[in-house]
Amino acid sequence: MTVHQLSIFIENKAGTLVSVLRLLKDAGIQLIATTISDTAEYGICRIICSEPERAYEVLRSNGVAVSLCEVIAVELDDVPGRAADAIGILSEEGISISYLYSFLLSGKGVIVFRTDDNPKTLDALTRSGMTVIAEKDLSKLV
Repeated sequence: MTVHQLSIFIENKAGTLVSVLRLLKDAGIQLIATTISDTAEYGICRIICSEPERAYEVLRSNGVAVSLCEVIAVELDDVPGRAADAIGILSEEGISISYLYSFLLSGKGVIVFRTDDNPKTLDALTRSGMTVIAEKDLSKLV
């Protein structure tokens, strides 16, 4: 139960991001979450969207440097400390997190992360009663 995420490598200059977003808009692909991390010369725009495989093809066919990877999305109740609970489970299992971001969707918190061991992560979260979101369920919420 993982979610596909696009990682788009974009030059850090005006107009680059909007051109990528317009390609997705023109293809009718709905964005669910985005985050950008940058350096002086380039950025990595991570996107979860309604049709990740098609978005990947649209971007690649237009010469955009993009990769598709699996991340884990966990639904969190709107209660203080739920993110700490989820991350604590991974920490107790010795699972490293490469990066993390969060957003709200349909009144619930969603935390997205990439780890060094997806099967172990999924097992730990499931055993702990956390709600892991499947891609098919995530795209139904938009």
